[in-house]
Amino acid sequence: MPQEKADLGNLAEPVRFKRALTLLLMTLILPGSAQIAAGSKRAGRWAWRVIFGIVAIVVFLLLLSLVWRSGTINILVSPKTLRLVQILLILLAIGWAALFVDAYRLGRPLTLEKNHRLAASIVDGLLVILVMTVLIYASTIVSAQRDFVASVFGNGQKSKADKGRYNILLLGGDSGADRIGTRPDSITMASVDAETGRTVLIGLPRNMAKIPFPAGTEMAKQFPHGFEWKNCGHDCYLNGVYTWAMGHKQFFPGVKEPGLLATSQAAEGITGMKVNYYVLIDIAGFQHLLDAVGGVTVDVGKKVPIGGIGGPIKGYIQPGKNQHLDGYHAMWFARSRAGASDYERMTRQKCVMTAMLNQLSPQKVLTKFQAIASASKEVVQTNIPAGELGTFTDLALDSKKLPVSSFSPVPPLIHTGDPDFALVRTKVAEAIGKSEALDKAASDGNGKKSNTPSKAPSKPVKPSGSPSQPSTDVDDVASICKA
Repeated sequence: MPQEKADLGNLAEPVRFKRALTLLLMTLILPGSAQIAAGSKRAGRWAWRVIFGIVAIVVFLLLLSLVWRSGTINILVSPKTLRLVQILLILLAIGWAALFVDAYRLGRPLTLEKNHRLAASIVDGLLVILVMTVLIYASTIVSAQRDFVASVFGNGQKSKADKGRYNILLLGGDSGADRIGTRPDSITMASVDAETGRTVLIGLPRNMAKIPFPAGTEMAKQFPHGFEWKNCGHDCYLNGVYTWAMGHKQFFPGVKEPGLLATSQAAEGITGMKVNYYVLIDIAGFQHLLDAVGGVTVDVGKKVPIGGIGGPIKGYIQPGKNQHLDGYHAMWFARSRAGASDYERMTRQKCVMTAMLNQLSPQKVLTKFQAIASASKEVVQTNIPAGELGTFTDLALDSKKLPVSSFSPVPPLIHTGDPDFALVRTKVAEAIGKSEALDKAASDGNGKKSNTPSKAPSKPVKPSGSPSQPSTDVDDVASICKA
């Protein structure tokens, strides 16, 4: 009889081991299920309530995003929401780990044979480490997102779309010891349709002179006849507006960055369009942002020097189609001035901007978010309020489906030393009009704009410009960059 009982005990031991492992796996697949099956049903039900509550919130947000994508994004990127999510992830990590420990207890490890008890302990420890690592890592990503939003986007004043468009001034500048702040040498107006996201890039030459300013602004009071030599003293070009304003802060009481305000007013005076927001990017640090997104692929029409203009030429970016450039080479492709005109450089910059817009997928942003956020904090400055982040993310997602067009007021159409600003504004209006006509042609039966690309013309349109020879008319940027 004793031998028979021993045999029964030996047979039961493997069953107890399988039961212990099953309880751990149940906790991994559905936290709380082990407690429902073999422990405190109350604790298990609380775990299920938490899970079902989270699932319900996720489903609600998914459904909300189908009808109100921009608002959903705004909710998700709100610093308050992100702080709440960060705390929730940490609490979930602790709670889930506690359920694993309890499931291990329910498996009665002291009744297991030594090797089985060791195996169950190892499995339990690994599962605790796994879920805590995943959830804590997720909380660090959320923390990076919150820090990024708080650092880059502020509580600036919301600006309504002007005539159905958001006009964002994109400024690229080199910061250095010999400069006041990050002086913009690359100036582009991105005019974005507020419904479809279709974008027109208006490149403004940095050497444009006699800049007019909108009536009633401080710059218009100081320069009633334009930004001329006899008034500004020196360097009276578009990119000199920033320097002048930063050196005369007394005319801009209460303004933290008078250079950016004055440059925005200059862009308004040139184009006749309201500037809603600005984005300033430090080109010297731009390579870190490009590295964070994995670089860009562009067509290089002719060899582009690396270096030069104040320093030695260190090499060249060789011509070729579909070249993948890392941050360093993409930065030089965009900024190189040696052996090239400012107008050529402007076009190369448009190519890089368009490549980033088209190639930066949401999946890439998610997988490399921490690197992108870290780099962006160092090189990006903007007055877009955090509450508008969802609006522009939504428009960016729409714009990826549509071709980007451009116009640059450059010679021979416009003489930058003595520009015909009436002609510039007319051509800008034409560029906007052509872009909006594409949306009108693609409108649905209700007259609502659609972000579906309109049909291509029966005959291919030959681009009137290229990265090495910019156009003076409206072009499809993709065609220019492939020319």
